[in-house]
Amino acid sequence: MHYLIGDLQGCCDALARLLEKIDFSPSRDRIYLLGDLVNRGPDSLTTLRRLQSLGDSAHCLLGNHDLHLLAMAAGVRAPHKGDTLDPILQAPDREALLAWMRQQRLAIHAQGWLMVHAGVVPQWDAAQTVALAEEVHALLRGPELAEFLPQMYGNEPDRWSDELTGVERLRFIINVLTRIRFCNAKGKLDFKTKEGLGTAPEGYMPWFEVPGRRTAGQPMAFGHWSTLGLVQRADLLALDTGCVWGGELTAARVADGQTQEIIQVACAQAKKPGAD
Repeated sequence: MHYLIGDLQGCCDALARLLEKIDFSPSRDRIYLLGDLVNRGPDSLTTLRRLQSLGDSAHCLLGNHDLHLLAMAAGVRAPHKGDTLDPILQAPDREALLAWMRQQRLAIHAQGWLMVHAGVVPQWDAAQTVALAEEVHALLRGPELAEFLPQMYGNEPDRWSDELTGVERLRFIINVLTRIRFCNAKGKLDFKTKEGLGTAPEGYMPWFEVPGRRTAGQPMAFGHWSTLGLVQRADLLALDTGCVWGGELTAARVADGQTQEIIQVACAQAKKPGAD
């Protein structure tokens, strides 16, 4: 069986209960985590250790909170209010966990599904999305990451061009795959609005509603957007159902580009609702 799972954000107990509910077997099943593995939840350290221990039975995407951890570990990003990453940074196996995170990708195409943490711009098709994510994956694994991390943050450029190079190209790819919610018909990004569908700025729309999107018809799964909640369409799955905010942790059993079952467990966290 193959399962896609929404944002964990350090909710290890919910993950354990979800895996029990689906009768998960590492020798038989595969799980795909859609990013934001850590932060804000109660046990990010145990979450990473659990995922790392699953080996090839767990495939994990990186989200904005996971990249924030890497930047904090490199000393180029200050902690945010509400961060719960200190146990990882102070752990005796810190370096092994960070090295494992640097091996994870920003896009996966498997079981007929294109999986990302946040979304895509309308100019990218599935093959280009995976290829661009691989550019970031090579950076994450390589010696130039420390030099790049201080330059990773920023909202510019805000539109895709095949002519983008260097830091601007990598920053744009990361921003799209880990942060996008709304864009306009030409793919210009908006990062100010973090609420639900009805809050789109004038001229903007959810990335998956852009007319002529080149990934249209390609089954896609993403997390990141907790205020959106569960969205289940024939070719679209939004699986961040706000576990860390006291919602649910959601898994979708999939095969051949189709959703076969939705499985959820309630989460015990009672944090103030947020959008990231």
